[in-house]
Amino acid sequence: MKPLKMGNIEAKVPVIQGGMGIGISLGGLAGAVALEGGIGIISAAQIGFKEPDFDTDTKAANLRAIKKEYEKARKIAPEGVIGFNLMVAMRHYEEYVKAAIEAGADLIVSGAGLPTNLPEIAGDADVKLAPIVSTEKSAKVILKYWDKKYKRIPDLLVIEGPQAGGHLGFEREKLDVFGDFAVYAGEVKKILSVVREYEEKYGMMIPTALGGGIDTPQAARRAILLGVDAVQVATRFVTTKECDADIRYKESYIKASKEDIIIVKSPVGMPGRAINNEMIKRVERKEQILHSPCHRCLHRCDPAKIPYCITDALIYAAKGETDKGLLFCGANAYKAERIETVKEVLEDLKKML
Repeated sequence: MKPLKMGNIEAKVPVIQGGMGIGISLGGLAGAVALEGGIGIISAAQIGFKEPDFDTDTKAANLRAIKKEYEKARKIAPEGVIGFNLMVAMRHYEEYVKAAIEAGADLIVSGAGLPTNLPEIAGDADVKLAPIVSTEKSAKVILKYWDKKYKRIPDLLVIEGPQAGGHLGFEREKLDVFGDFAVYAGEVKKILSVVREYEEKYGMMIPTALGGGIDTPQAARRAILLGVDAVQVATRFVTTKECDADIRYKESYIKASKEDIIIVKSPVGMPGRAINNEMIKRVERKEQILHSPCHRCLHRCDPAKIPYCITDALIYAAKGETDKGLLFCGANAYKAERIETVKEVLEDLKKML
């Protein structure tokens, strides 16, 4: 097991804790992962939901919370690697990226759309940039665009597979095609082939990480043997003491069966993976779930037409109101049996080699 190097930054343990919003991976979890040598990632998605002015001035609340949560994580892990996950689909994306950089982030991981203008937003700031891709096509697009427009390559490329949780970077029919690991392994190799082209062009290494369904040392080893340099793990960290979510959210993973893990459609039309519950059943019955005044979270959302508000649903989940919440999870969430510590999870994953 080799450390993950991104230029002048090195993580002793090549495990990136995936960003989970709203309120699941904040400063507490990210700091704990960074303290143990991994890379801790804070999700900036509606990060200010606990701020008193969140309903009246959402952007200001989020900008303030970005700084607060980073400082919380940095206090836990003064020397650790700490970054943010920022969705391209978020409104005010540019301002949130700049706020994360100003706070001191080591790394910006960005997906839910291709972060084509991320280098322009970051400018010459001393921060590592890591776009998320899921297919060979998306890898080609982002690498070609950054090369042509900015004359640069990513500091890290994160590959998220079909077994990941939350919003997924695949059309619904592609999830079935790539559901078999052997099939998606072929896609990963194609992505890595694209990466090699740009490594040769720039004479520099582009570190890669693979996420989605990685919850055991065996799964991590299988990923590393494909040729990536690190793994991204999210679901496994939910059922840790340090996870920022309410204990009832964590317990929903432990109680879930394999059959409870389903693919849902978010209000903005993107497929996602979640635990089946009363809220999802109401949506399937085509009930209109009343929601709070719009917090303007995602670009493609029309408050007048959505069956439910994803911000409301994810906040309910983070606060432990699990029947009213959207319980995003990875494909293997049902395997959780107990509450662990971050240290225990990383010690287990380190058995990969």
